[in-house]
This record gives sequence, C-alpha cells and structure tokens, in this order.
Amino acid sequence: MNAAEAWNGPLGRHWADHPDRYDAMLAPFDSALFDAAAIGVTDRVLDIGCGSGGTSRAAARLTPRGRVTGVDISAPLVARARALTDPARDGDVTFELGDAQVHPFEPGGYDVAISRGGVMFFADHVSAFAHIGEALRAGGRLVFVSPRPAPTDGEERRALGLLASLVGGDHAVDTSVAAAMASLSDPQRITSVLGDAGFEEITSVPVTAATRWGGDAADAVDFFVSRAQGPPVTDRTRAAMADVFRPYEAPEGVLLRAGVWVVSARRPRRSRPGPAAGARTSAGRPPAARRAR
Repeated sequence: MNAAEAWNGPLGRHWADHPDRYDAMLAPFDSALFDAAAIGVTDRVLDIGCGSGGTSRAAARLTPRGRVTGVDISAPLVARARALTDPARDGDVTFELGDAQVHPFEPGGYDVAISRGGVMFFADHVSAFAHIGEALRAGGRLVFVSPRPAPTDGEERRALGLLASLVGGDHAVDTSVAAAMASLSDPQRITSVLGDAGFEEITSVPVTAATRWGGDAADAVDFFVSRAQGPPVTDRTRAAMADVFRPYEAPEGVLLRAGVWVVSARRPRRSRPGPAAGARTSAGRPPAARRAR
C-alpha cells in the first residue's frame, strides 16, 4: 500500500475521526518544533502533511500578519482541517489537498516550511525535499519532526510490543506504513538527503517527551484497538491490555515517553545548482506518495 492509499483509506479516516486524540499524542513536540522554526509575525508558512490542521492553526497564531498554507495528501484530513478552522479565530489559514512532492507551490512563496511527522512517507526523499526547497525563498527555513529509533527498553516500544503480542497480527500497523515511519530515523541519512536536495545548515536535535494515549488505561485500550481493522477484542484481552497501560497512568492521562528528531535546515541565501534539484525517478516521472503524520 502506498502513502496515498493509506492516508485516503482507513488510516486517514481514523486520524480525521480522532483529531483531538492525535493532537494530544503529538503536541508535546510542538514547542521544540516551533522554537526551531522561529516563525515571525509576517512569515508565509507552509505546513507539509498538515493533517487535521493543528500545527497550521498554531503557526497562524505566531504569524498574525502572515499566512499559513497546510497541504496534505489525505482528503479526509483536509476536510477535517477545514471544518475545524475558523478564519475569524485562527487567522489566514488555508488548506490544500495535494502531494507535497509534486504540488504546484509558488516558487519562493514561503519563508518557512514546517512538518510534524509529515515527511517520512515520501517515495523519493531527495526529489521531494528539492521540490519543497524551490517553494522557499532564498534563506528560507525547513523544520520538521521525525521519529527517532526507539530504544529496546523505551516505554513506548516496550508497551506497544506487549500490546501487539496480546492482540496478534490482525491489529498490527501496516508494514509499509511502519517502514515509512522509520525512513528518516537516522540523522546521517537525514543530513545526506537534505544536502543532496540543496539544503544547508542541517541539524538534527533529539527531543524526548511523554505522548498521551488516553485518559486512563481503559480509554487508552479503546483508542489502541480502534486504530486497527482486526476482529473484536475479547474482554479478557482488553483487561490484559489495560494492565500494560496501567503503570503509565498519571493525573494527565496515560503517558508513554517517545523520542523524535527536530530537524532544521535552510535554503541557501544565494541560489546555487544542486545535483538533485528537480530530481525525478528513473522512469522520468515525479513519485506519487507523501507524508502525515
């Protein structure tokens, strides 16, 4: 399954149906993302893989005299982003349905491009980032969040591994989605990809935060089970799953610590030829995948 199929199928619909859940899970990384992005009050911001628009609306609050464009390949998520956005409250925020790898962005039309987990799903990372770079003005900034490899004794990996063993393969995350999620987990590869795409001043900063999976153990089980299309889970299995989540209950909810890279890069202030600028696949066509989340 490619990214477009995944994010316009059950996966995308689930994210669109539960925007508060996913925002609560990912929001702990927002401060690091926006600190690195350093959005100014007049900046033009591009949000890649904007999902239900939470990061787009947050960016708009930082640029009251600028504008924000969120782009996502998922029709259900773009529809949800539009429904959740109030121009009178949120400012100049618009959402476009499209594949950021090939979407017809205005050349040099943005000061900052951000993404909270929306860039790992590109079919050709170098070509995609080169295309995004062309949408940035000279000296424009790119900042995104991508997952770090989970340590074997990490809370999230340990808990999710136990849960997967309880529910079996029918409830496992699609292997193609899982592989894409890990595609930018190596900082050396990130630097290589962005350098080949024409970026400079590339840094990858590790950030760890507690991700919220539910209000309590039972609520977290409901959310975990709802993410898959497998057979019904028995009450006995649900009870065992709740036991997995229970050690991580806190007053704020069920919290599992997870790690990401906050990646920053800059388009050169002076244009220079790049070996990958305008890159295409060997078939001569731009790849057609994307993103997220």
